[in-house]
Amino acid sequence: MIRKSSHRAAALCMLAALPFSAMAAEKTYPLWIGSYTAGPSEGIYVHRFDSQTGTIASEPLQVVKAENPSWLTFSPGRHYLYAVNENGPDQHDIVGRVTSFRVDPTTGSLEKINDVKSLGAEPTHLSASTDGTHLFVSNYSVAADPGGTLVVIPVDRDGRLQPVSQVKTHRASQANPERQQSPHVHSAVESPDGRYVLAQDLGADKIYIYRYDPAANPEYPLTANPEQPFVQLPEGSGPRHLVFGPTGKQAYATLEMLGAIAVFDYADGKLTLKRMVPLAAEDFKGRNKAAALHVSPDGRFLYATNRGTANQLVVFQIDPNDGQLVLVSRHSVEGEEPREFTFDPSGRFILVANQNSNAIVVMERDPATGKAGKITQTLPFPSPSDVKFATSP
Repeated sequence: MIRKSSHRAAALCMLAALPFSAMAAEKTYPLWIGSYTAGPSEGIYVHRFDSQTGTIASEPLQVVKAENPSWLTFSPGRHYLYAVNENGPDQHDIVGRVTSFRVDPTTGSLEKINDVKSLGAEPTHLSASTDGTHLFVSNYSVAADPGGTLVVIPVDRDGRLQPVSQVKTHRASQANPERQQSPHVHSAVESPDGRYVLAQDLGADKIYIYRYDPAANPEYPLTANPEQPFVQLPEGSGPRHLVFGPTGKQAYATLEMLGAIAVFDYADGKLTLKRMVPLAAEDFKGRNKAAALHVSPDGRFLYATNRGTANQLVVFQIDPNDGQLVLVSRHSVEGEEPREFTFDPSGRFILVANQNSNAIVVMERDPATGKAGKITQTLPFPSPSDVKFATSP
């Protein structure tokens, strides 16, 4: 539904009539926010972000009612937005789902197309294939039984989702008796060449590598990579999210339970672990909980969040020769549980979703040094979990 509860909201709706190109000229951009809905949040919120002032408009242009749309992903052409519905036992809706929306090219508003079951509990992440024909969905599954799975959902040309066509299961490491009694797939992303999918399983302490070949079999496009079916990581490390470096020759993964970043060389579907870089300072005595990581728009820096008791945004410079990481700085996110973050289209601001302190924090960013600067806004927001611009990776 569209909210027009104030004169300011009405003015924002007039701004929404501008096409994306005109918005860019005005230095304002659509911002999509996903959230958890056990509290007052209603689902997905469409806001406007001003890249001149570094502020999010306080009134949303649209609120799309949805159950726990905790992770958002665009189709390759940005015509569609896909959301996981991170449902499961003890939730209002106990069925994990994935929902597809059509994105209005003029306003950025969303129109629901359809939803399908994810055939698993707590789907926490999804990504779209670069050919736009499939979604790779990670069913985390908090409970040990049945455990997490990686599933494949075909997508029609009009953005309509088809039922799950393929399910991949893994074996847990059981290194941590509380969190690793079963597999917990936390993310799955396609390689830069589009030929492989890498799935991070927190419960297994492994990154699984699958060949992606929809031409050979569109219903079952994933097969285990025979040359390297998985990469073993230290027991109890808990791989969470993975991104590729600017050249595609390196990959970086957050190890949630270890509070570190694993640095890999990558080539032809094979990962080689080079080193692990801690997020916290050497004398840090608290609890680490590595979460999100993204490469800056210019490809020069890698950013990651550390939750737990640290609650920091950590900045690394990427060595242009070998892709290794050099620590630049650590910054407080002025909140709790920085689950996700993104860069605004200008590259001058970082938006952090502080889930447990119920706010989105906007921080200045120096493109030359990579360092975060002063906070330009703290927007109260119930249980934010993801923030996306149309330029987000």
